[in-house]
Amino acid sequence: MDASLSTLINCEKLSLSTNCIEKIANLNGLKNLRILSLGRNNIKNLNGLEAVGDTLEELWISYNLIEKLKGIHVMKKLKVLYMSNNLVKEWAEFLKLADLPSLVDMVFVGNPLEEKYSAEGTWLEEATNRLPKLKKLDGKPVIKADDDDEGDS
Repeated sequence: MDASLSTLINCEKLSLSTNCIEKIANLNGLKNLRILSLGRNNIKNLNGLEAVGDTLEELWISYNLIEKLKGIHVMKKLKVLYMSNNLVKEWAEFLKLADLPSLVDMVFVGNPLEEKYSAEGTWLEEATNRLPKLKKLDGKPVIKADDDDEGDS
């Protein structure tokens, strides 16, 4: 991700998927960026997103090497996070997503954490308890127990 990216001041959607990118960098000038697609690269962490933290609404970062979610908290407007097939394996990392006030749609399938709890049959419940604002998880609408009409008859 070289410095010429910073000249794209009016860019709202940027797709850099499948580029062997190892580090997120040079996003400073992208003042209008709303959607960033970085899937199928070699990204190991989320450093470098600070520059677009105030505008980014969607981050597509599936099929990378991300294990830790340090730095995700700067994404104050992030509504959509597609980060399937990464290396997140601990609830402590997953819980950092609770710092995202606008996050409503997430795909997390294919991470060791999701695979472990899906095998036990508790993934949906465990994940949505930790992120109660989610409306969609792994492509499925989240239906909370208090949303249905049980007990009203």
